Amino acid sequence: MEWDDFFGYEEYEGSADPKQEEARDYLKDFFEENKEEVFFSRQIEVQNEARFFHWITNRALNELRSEGVIVGEERRLSWGGMITLYWHKSYRYYKRKAMEVVNLVEEYSRPEISGSMGRHGELMVLDAFARFEFLQVGRETNKYSGRKWERTNHNLDFIFRKDGIEYGVEVKNTLGYMDYEEFKIKREICLFLNLRPIFVVRMMPKSWMKELIDDGGYGMILRFQLYPWTHRELARRVSSRFKLPVDAPRQIEDGTMSRFLKWHEKNV
Repeated sequence: MEWDDFFGYEEYEGSADPKQEEARDYLKDFFEENKEEVFFSRQIEVQNEARFFHWITNRALNELRSEGVIVGEERRLSWGGMITLYWHKSYRYYKRKAMEVVNLVEEYSRPEISGSMGRHGELMVLDAFARFEFLQVGRETNKYSGRKWERTNHNLDFIFRKDGIEYGVEVKNTLGYMDYEEFKIKREICLFLNLRPIFVVRMMPKSWMKELIDDGGYGMILRFQLYPWTHRELARRVSSRFKLPVDAPRQIEDGTMSRFLKWHEKNV
């Protein structure tokens, strides 16, 4: 996905969306073709994000469930989280596959795993910006150049500087979209501190990207959730079993950083 793909796009989460009916019809056919499979909500949202925003897919799933086309069931994970499973209404012997899904989701979503992936994403970004000679001038901070953000308790993951331009950088190494309210606040912090907002994420809705562009910012879309190299076997199983975009690379690709550097040079 190229940065230019996001220009000129407007669509908002709160508005009525004609694509919901399209998503409903698409997912209805999808479950008809996969009558003996069990899926979970995040999996279906991510697999179809090229067609529909996550919230559109989620609404369509709820609609199909309320109509009785598919069956939905909430399960509590061993560490306390929740997962919603879905399968076709005609699938009678779903229990074994449902348990397989829950077990693998529990394995990769345990707090110690998800927490390490958050920190790993930050270290990968730090390494990438250093390779391209950006100077780190702040980390986990809400103040810069004599100004301090005090309206909320939020801060920025990094502040980088190059060629006299300063960037506030937020990293989210997650499968799902980051929280929208947090996205707004982090942009506001950057603008308050006179920084250009940069978000390094696996994926972001185009409507949010439009808002970021309007603020003079940049979204670095990685497409994959980045697992630590020590968890590469887990990443392989998650990718293989759930067809989800996860990987365990040694570093963020030079091509990704080169596209950002090209955008940076336009602002110099």
